[in-house]
Amino acid sequence: MSSLGIATPEALLQGAPSLRVAMHEQSLQPGAFRAITRGVSPRISACQLTYRSREPIDYAKATTQLERYCELLRDWGVDLMPLAASNAYPDCCFVQDTAVVLDEVCVIASMGARSRLGEVSEVENLIAPFRNIQRIHSPATLDGGDVVQFGKRLFVGHSSRTNTRGIVALRHIVEPFGYTVVPVTVNGGLHLTTSCGLVNDETVLLNPRWLDATAFRDVRQLHVPHDEPWAANTIRVGDAVCLEEGAPRTLELVQPYAGRISTLDISEFRKAEGSLSCLSLIFREGLQNQNVKEQRGVGYGKHW
Repeated sequence: MSSLGIATPEALLQGAPSLRVAMHEQSLQPGAFRAITRGVSPRISACQLTYRSREPIDYAKATTQLERYCELLRDWGVDLMPLAASNAYPDCCFVQDTAVVLDEVCVIASMGARSRLGEVSEVENLIAPFRNIQRIHSPATLDGGDVVQFGKRLFVGHSSRTNTRGIVALRHIVEPFGYTVVPVTVNGGLHLTTSCGLVNDETVLLNPRWLDATAFRDVRQLHVPHDEPWAANTIRVGDAVCLEEGAPRTLELVQPYAGRISTLDISEFRKAEGSLSCLSLIFREGLQNQNVKEQRGVGYGKHW
């Protein structure tokens, strides 16, 4: 462990306790969390691609993988709010990109891939009973997959999908609620979440070769091994953490810091540049604000 709290696989493998992987342990309190999920489009093979070469995606296998993903969330006590797949939007299953849901507000994204903008309306309709809605508008762009919440800090990736105006716009919305926005340069992978995921309230899992890790200087960092570059993304609810299957050294790295660890195969979604967190929009329940019907929008970094 370095002075910055950066742990390497080699350091943790020495004397680390045996790995505990649990898929069906005691659930969290029912109703504490909700998650919006969306079915796999039959046209997922026509998805947007930025870094990866196009390859065939097995629709049936992807559907099965999503079903197992949803089963895990249910095992964690998460109440699912499923949306049907859309033929019009090949990327629709990557529902995380459509919004940023905080305890006080939901920010509807202005996604960097313009062909995906139509995905947000159904998600907004589902979330509106639970949150005050605010929006980001073009020419500001922001994908929810570029936002990682760490307490009252929001790490926001400056990526091919999220621009400077989008980051500024998000800052104007969330700062009144006490949040700090920390920009992070993304130089590999589609989103910040491609190479970043939470392990606990003090620990983040990173691929430092795909982002500027100095943005996380005040956070304990676990760096994935060079030979497991895709393993940094996670989903987390309470003390339960899920990692992508097929990254045994990353599992050993995370084990001392996680209460419960699960793994899932998302190989078909990986072909579409998707990660674990892309497949759900998880938020805490019980913070409704149903009295606000219309909210402000943000585009050029200014309210109107």
